[in-house]
Amino acid sequence: MSGPQAAVPERWAVRPTMLVCADGLGNRLGCSLTLAVECFQHTGSFKYRAALNVARSVPHGRIIAASSGNFGQALALACRVTGKRCTIVMPGTSAQVKVERVLHYGGEVDMVDVATTSRSDRVAQLAEADPTAYIASAYDDDLVIQGNASLGRELADCGQAFDCVVAPVGGGGLTAGLVVGLRERGAHSAVWGAEPAQGNDAARSLRIGKLQKNDAEPATVADGARTLSLGERNWAILKGGLAGIVEVSEALIGDALVGLIDEENVKCEPTGALAVGAVLAEPARFANKRVCCVVSGGSVDRAVLTRLLASTVAL
Repeated sequence: MSGPQAAVPERWAVRPTMLVCADGLGNRLGCSLTLAVECFQHTGSFKYRAALNVARSVPHGRIIAASSGNFGQALALACRVTGKRCTIVMPGTSAQVKVERVLHYGGEVDMVDVATTSRSDRVAQLAEADPTAYIASAYDDDLVIQGNASLGRELADCGQAFDCVVAPVGGGGLTAGLVVGLRERGAHSAVWGAEPAQGNDAARSLRIGKLQKNDAEPATVADGARTLSLGERNWAILKGGLAGIVEVSEALIGDALVGLIDEENVKCEPTGALAVGAVLAEPARFANKRVCCVVSGGSVDRAVLTRLLASTVAL
């Protein structure tokens, strides 16, 4: 499918994650807590790792993908720096800041009303109209998993020997990449998924041992996890690679977001707070352990952030 990777200017290479020793939150939660903060990655989330790997690896001049925002932003920039075009199919419920950033980075936005047309159906329509384009999944793509594995390798090589690595679960691209990257380095950290309770398809899948789907896109504030199901490629890795999944309530997502701001001065989006929310939800599971929580991204609408700050009691 791909030849040698395209060259990318050094300034647009993947940035190493920022590791923050979160003593304030860790003391409250009863664990030794480190945050892997991907908010300072290009375009504001871990998705750039995957998007750049896709854009560099495929020979196609145009890439089409569906995204609620973060992968779309990342792919738009990755295509710009590799001299390609991209079209991002986005649901009408996408955060406005994310729509604007896709456009800012040079991507084309195709908005869709998911109540009448699914994102995947619209992508299929665009693919039929342009069969020369590469269709990229934001998570269910080997190149995406390989790109995200770079974070797992970084965590394995940082010298901290984490007992647990906790990360958000939507389609499963991040957690699958973490499992792959940690395994590549021979690290023994247990990987835990953190999933909105309102869209718990991954948790149900693990319990049953068979891939389960949500009936509709979950109405969770964690918009990066509004997926119908894990990807098939991700499920093949996660069904044996995850230690488990913690389901996080909407209230705890908000509590975690505010805790990150108040205790560690880390501003993130609701999806980015899911991992800390998982530790809040099940503190006994992580007590007295060396825990790394992946703060996956920082793109949040001001209105959403203001509402969560106003409605959430500080930890």
